[in-house]
Amino acid sequence: MKADTVTSQIPPDTRTRNKKPASGGRFWRSFKNQKYLWMMSIPFVIWAFVFSYLPLWGWTMAFQKYKPARGFFEQEWVGFEHFKTLFSDSQFLLALRNTLAMSGMGLVAGFIFPITFAILLNEVRLGFFKRFAQTVSYLPHFVSWVVAAGIVTKMLSGENGLVNDILLGIGFIDAPIQFMAQGHLFWGIVTLSDVWKETGWNAIIYLAAIAGIGPELYEAARVDGASRLRQVWHITLPGIRPTITVLLIMSVGNLLNIGFEKQFLLGNNLVTDYSQVLDLYSLKYGLGMARYSYGTAINIFNSVISVILLFTINGIFKRTTKESLL
Repeated sequence: MKADTVTSQIPPDTRTRNKKPASGGRFWRSFKNQKYLWMMSIPFVIWAFVFSYLPLWGWTMAFQKYKPARGFFEQEWVGFEHFKTLFSDSQFLLALRNTLAMSGMGLVAGFIFPITFAILLNEVRLGFFKRFAQTVSYLPHFVSWVVAAGIVTKMLSGENGLVNDILLGIGFIDAPIQFMAQGHLFWGIVTLSDVWKETGWNAIIYLAAIAGIGPELYEAARVDGASRLRQVWHITLPGIRPTITVLLIMSVGNLLNIGFEKQFLLGNNLVTDYSQVLDLYSLKYGLGMARYSYGTAINIFNSVISVILLFTINGIFKRTTKESLL
């Protein structure tokens, strides 16, 4: 009785206002208020569906003995036979080793050099030199790997190569080194080539993140007597940590998807055991030999491992730094 009395004393508009709307009602209310944003997103949703999700139907080829002349229901289903062949092939394991090695080296160098370059560039006070350094560092990014590989090969050439000429000139070596014929040097050559080509471009996002740090923090640090190195350590690096975290998670998720352009253009028959990566292996033993089902199995392996790595590293960062991408 008392409960009914209390309820009756609550104004009707208050009871209606406190009542939570249904989830369907919230959706349509949001759609009505943001209808133009929804309409703008429709083309991108269609694009993602057509080019990212619809092709997943082709993964069924990995479980078939695919023949292009046959229809879908006429294909011979073989289950996981191609995956068994894949994991028992020594060339696949070799390509996996090379991919992980070059990806790991590129991941480390691809973070250390751009972050260091962005911090050093931010500390430059001479405007003309800063703009000049930025422009020069960006330029290699716009050069195709065909041209970049030609430049690297020429610089490392044993005959009149710039690197060998310098080493001979300072007396560091007695005879030219055939860099491009040394398999154990190939991973380092690819990593350094990528650093030279992409450091300036990758530093842009870190420069933007540094620009977003409040100048009053640096002013307070200077008043307290902090040196420029201390300001970098205690203000700049913590300020760009969220950016570093997001990019690191995305990079680890793409650890196996390093492409094949660098390895294909810089490699040769003398360094095949060090230059063959998973994408090259898929191209050679899948598409090149018309083993379409086998090539699809390789790509499925890449995708599954990439998803596992993405969720794993995201979970680690979420537990340790409370920052995540997903």
